[in-house]
Amino acid sequence: MNVILHAPTSAALERARNNAVNLKRDVPDAEIRIIVNAGAVGSALDIEHLETDAFTWVCPNSLARTSRDNRLPLQVLDRAAILEMVTLQQQGWCYIRS
Repeated sequence: MNVILHAPTSAALERARNNAVNLKRDVPDAEIRIIVNAGAVGSALDIEHLETDAFTWVCPNSLARTSRDNRLPLQVLDRAAILEMVTLQQQGWCYIRS
């Protein structure tokens, strides 16, 4: 099971984190990517979440617009979030807007 949880806002990031924890509890081998962009980037950088940060990916365009540096273990996508989400969906990943 491969799932993209898209979080473009702070509230969406909170929902994505909760959904990811619940999904991992019920399906431990699920591959999850929380993809944050727009308003969620600041929240992802400012508010650590030990259970989900390792599979949270930040849009490089949104990161550049905030003029901030990434923090580990968050990962920066190689390309814009929209392109990454479209590509993953073409590969069979399920998309959920949080």
